[in-house]
Amino acid sequence: MTYLHVNPIAVLIATVIQWVLGWLWYGYVFRTRWMALVGVPGAMVGVSEGEKPKNAWFGMVSALVANLVLSFVLAHIIIWAQASSFPDGVWLGALCWLGFMAPPCFTQHIFEKRPAKLFAINAAYWLLAMMLSGGVLGELHIH
Repeated sequence: MTYLHVNPIAVLIATVIQWVLGWLWYGYVFRTRWMALVGVPGAMVGVSEGEKPKNAWFGMVSALVANLVLSFVLAHIIIWAQASSFPDGVWLGALCWLGFMAPPCFTQHIFEKRPAKLFAINAAYWLLAMMLSGGVLGELHIH
């Protein structure tokens, strides 16, 4: 196998897109619903609305590292598939989500007896994140 060089700037942009989208998705758009579905309000006794839980930075840094790994691997898949446009990258991001992300997440939700609404929030985030970052990687990986 030939070592493939990825555009590090494209990988960083895709990483930041995923991270910011996650911050908006879980911190604002679906915050109340998501927190209720995962049971955070009961688990965060003494934490008032708007107050950050202890060690929230660890979760944010962990998410950033995970987004970086996902972006790096997705960049390689996009190069292997010879995608060279935003739409091609979006398509590959959606395809990777469908094949590699949705099935294990769905199975995990079933076995953990989690609500379908929680799966919908999480799965929709990852679909959008992978499509957007795939699009960026498809557009920028050869430039």
